[in-house]
Amino acid sequence: MAIPVETFFLAPDGQGTLQARIQQMVAEGILSGRFRRGEKLPSSRRLAHHLGVSRITVTLAYTELLANDYLSARGRSGYYVSENAPEPPAFDAPRRGEDQVDWTHAIGQRFTGAVGVSRPKDWARYRYPFIYGQADPQLFDHANWRLCAVQALGVRDFAALTRDYYDQDDPDLIEFIVRHTLPRRGIIAKPDEILITLGAQNALWLAAQVLLTQRRVAAVENPCYPGLRDILQQSRCHMVPVPVDQNGLDPDALPDESDVIFTTPSHQCPTSSTMPLDRRRVLLDRAREMEALVVEDDYEFEMSFLKPPLPALKSLDTEGRVIYVGSFSKSLFPGLRLGYLVGSAPFIREARALRASVLRHPPGHIQRTAAYFLSLGHYDSLIRRMSKALHQRRRVMEDALARHGLEIAGRGAHGGSSVWMRAPEGVNTEVLAERLRARDVLIEPGAPFFSEAPAPRNFYRLGYSSIPVERIDEGIARLAQELAALG
Repeated sequence: MAIPVETFFLAPDGQGTLQARIQQMVAEGILSGRFRRGEKLPSSRRLAHHLGVSRITVTLAYTELLANDYLSARGRSGYYVSENAPEPPAFDAPRRGEDQVDWTHAIGQRFTGAVGVSRPKDWARYRYPFIYGQADPQLFDHANWRLCAVQALGVRDFAALTRDYYDQDDPDLIEFIVRHTLPRRGIIAKPDEILITLGAQNALWLAAQVLLTQRRVAAVENPCYPGLRDILQQSRCHMVPVPVDQNGLDPDALPDESDVIFTTPSHQCPTSSTMPLDRRRVLLDRAREMEALVVEDDYEFEMSFLKPPLPALKSLDTEGRVIYVGSFSKSLFPGLRLGYLVGSAPFIREARALRASVLRHPPGHIQRTAAYFLSLGHYDSLIRRMSKALHQRRRVMEDALARHGLEIAGRGAHGGSSVWMRAPEGVNTEVLAERLRARDVLIEPGAPFFSEAPAPRNFYRLGYSSIPVERIDEGIARLAQELAALG
């Protein structure tokens, strides 16, 4: 790789001869790690022209660096950073100037410090990864996704690839959602009632920003998705945790002052409980009494392999109170970051304007690729293949858990890809997770999902979307052994 000549600058207040300053500039680039072994330097002619010095000055500097083994010469090819050049130091190289900004005072609002679910970046190397929400490379349809991406790059779709939609979205993707995706959930919507987002997280953020103020009250499930709790804290609204039971959010526990209710009725996060149809109707009646809005995160409805999913809360809504959040990222792959909001036109208009001011729109190429993948039937085939595999994994998981006497605290009545677990009282699942990691097993401690402090420490989640079926039994056996060792 060649080092761009534009990265070379001579400090106007530098000391010493031009030759020494050029020599020092190159040496500092190597010692700081900016220039790496084997990379090609600009020719002496190009660097001299760029710096406004004579070519002989650059040549002499290069020759001195060559003698000190910082550089090497390759015939007529030019100068390269030597394979014997000094290694950059393990510590951060000193900067030219110290930061003089008092960031504790300058930062007006803080977003760090949130407690979320974490997993090792190298989770795939663990033999027993009971983690949630990651794509299984053995199940994903690489070949057809690649073909759809190539098709989206074609001349016929040049406008979809390159144009600035400003606040609009790919019409092909919107049409598919209107005609195919939403009707499967019992939802009828018009194009101006749909907004494409960068995944469900972005959709929830847009909804919170549009609907909430510092004076409004948001009711949120407890336990719940930690990312939603972070979003609501950033909005500075009044957040009220509402307990969930085996049927999800309890409408009778909602505070009367609630302005917006956030719920995951299909597969409650993280307990996987499913809200029955009667409770869904009661929740809508309760929202009507309070004149509250409901934000329905309908994630994982596609993974209903035990029995068909119940109608979405949005499909039962006759007053426009429900704002629906859907996502393709969970069912395709997390890195896709593609979701959508469905709501009344006045709400979508505001969310569209907010999205345009922040990021314009999700990339056109990604939207068109997804539109092809969906419309050509590849998505439905993938869902069928995933459902079959998850069904088998869940059966093996439940058999192993029963055989080892481990307690299940919640599981999806219709399917899903995880099981909510309860360890014996006194067991800290964060400690358990660390012990298991040393044995090549990954689990997710449950404390980050709870709103109260101190949070219960004996809950944990086991995902089965990323672990081969033949490894589940041994992974559960190791989990049981560590639980026994903890008491």
